[in-house]
Amino acid sequence: MSASITATLPADLKTAQPERAAANDRAAAASEIKRKPKRFGRRAWTFLALGVIAVTAATYWFISNAGYETTDDAAVEAHVIQVSPKVSAHVKTVHFDDNYQVKRGDLLIELDPRDYQVALASAAANLASAQSKLTESNAQQNVAQAGLGQVKADLASAQASAENAVSDFNRNEQLYKTHVIDRREYDASAAQAKTAAASVESAAKKVASQEAQVRLASAQSVTASAEEKQAETQVQQAQLQLSYTRIFAPFAGRVTRKSVEPGDYVQPGQTLLSLVPPDVWVVANFKETQLKRMKVGQPVSVRADAIPGHQFKAHVESMQVGTGSRFTLLPPENATGNFVKVVQRVPVKIVFDESPADLERLSAGESVEPKVDVHDRSVERSYRAAPLPPAVLGAMDETATTIQQ
Repeated sequence: MSASITATLPADLKTAQPERAAANDRAAAASEIKRKPKRFGRRAWTFLALGVIAVTAATYWFISNAGYETTDDAAVEAHVIQVSPKVSAHVKTVHFDDNYQVKRGDLLIELDPRDYQVALASAAANLASAQSKLTESNAQQNVAQAGLGQVKADLASAQASAENAVSDFNRNEQLYKTHVIDRREYDASAAQAKTAAASVESAAKKVASQEAQVRLASAQSVTASAEEKQAETQVQQAQLQLSYTRIFAPFAGRVTRKSVEPGDYVQPGQTLLSLVPPDVWVVANFKETQLKRMKVGQPVSVRADAIPGHQFKAHVESMQVGTGSRFTLLPPENATGNFVKVVQRVPVKIVFDESPADLERLSAGESVEPKVDVHDRSVERSYRAAPLPPAVLGAMDETATTIQQ
């Protein structure tokens, strides 16, 4: 029996060795399983850190943008003045080039003035002729007035002679009846009275004729005076036409879109260049839902794509009375067809508070992003941009004359 036990022991030992190997494998697998939670913990910490960063960024964005309205549908605007001639002529000289900075009243273009100089000389000659005719008609009127005075004096003399003749006739008639004078003397006094009466009638007709001459001379004088004024107007018109051959800068600004060269033939109304004054502003197209708390005068910070990293101070100047689509060529007609509600945009004018020197790098058409602070609801002041000053339109302008002096 002891022999059988001893015989089985080595076999058991042989069987136990594989079991120990399996147990070791199970222990190694368990240790691997215990290590896996450690890797999952590192990933969790990574995700947690990223979540904290995202929440922090979202909180910062909310704090920075809460109470503000912004849009990227905005651009810089400026006045663009189209400069064109008032007369047709060949271009003689051009005193500028593209992107030149010019001052108000600077001479930009000279046209060929010879045709207009000849027209001015002709108008001046017509004026001299009209003035001579006026002087002549005034002299004729004075002569007619003098002649009228003379015939009136003759009439008065004839009337006196007639009265004397009538008195003599009446006296002689009484004497003739009493036979103091003879028939011959009576007939002579009667004839003298008739002659005196005829002289009075003739003098009266001369007075009427001379009065007609005076009226004719007066009418000729009025006509000559009107012709003189017309000739003066023609001279002024010729002077204006001649002055239009010199084109001056109506405003201070920068020359753009130059389309004229010496020797070109230009026509009235033809655009030769565009002049952009230094005043700029922003037109931002905000959604109608963004205008709930927006008011005129609220502060605005403007970022320009052309000048990264810099913010310009500005304020809301005005809001357009109507959406942008309402003023298009074909405004929407919502009463016909199927209706789909679309959020409309309203143009808002934003004026800079910066000095003109700080705005030199901003040009019309550049994209900007305004940010309106709608916290302030107690804005009461009226912020209005100043309009452009009167334009310099020619050499005859008093402003241009003052500038040239």
